[in-house]
Amino acid sequence: VQLQASGGGLVQPGGSLRLACVARGIMFSINTMNWYRQAPGKQREPVAHITSVGTTNYADSVKGRFTISRDNAKRTVYLQMNSLKPEDTAVYYCNTVWRVRDYWGQGTQVTVSS
Repeated sequence: VQLQASGGGLVQPGGSLRLACVARGIMFSINTMNWYRQAPGKQREPVAHITSVGTTNYADSVKGRFTISRDNAKRTVYLQMNSLKPEDTAVYYCNTVWRVRDYWGQGTQVTVSS
C-alpha cells in the first residue's frame, strides 16, 4: 500500500492550495479516505474524511473553507483549502485503513504566512 501526497507549499493568508493523494495497493473506490494535519509541537488531528459513497465530514476549524473530494478513476483524494489562515500551517497527511491496518502518506508541508 502506498499513499503519495502532493500539493503543499507556501501561501499568503487568504490564499488557496489543493492537496492531492494518490493511493495504490488498495481497493480505492470502497475505502474511506482521510486527511490529517500536524502542526509544530501539536498532536496530529483529523481534518476531513470522505466515504466510499461521498459522505464528507470536517473538523470545525476548517468547515466552510476546506473541501474534500475523490476521483475513483484516478485513485486520488483531494483537499481544496481556501481562505487559509496562519493556524492552518502544518504537515498534512492522507490516511486510510485497509485490511485493519492504518496507512499514512509521507506528508506535505503547508505554510501560511505573509
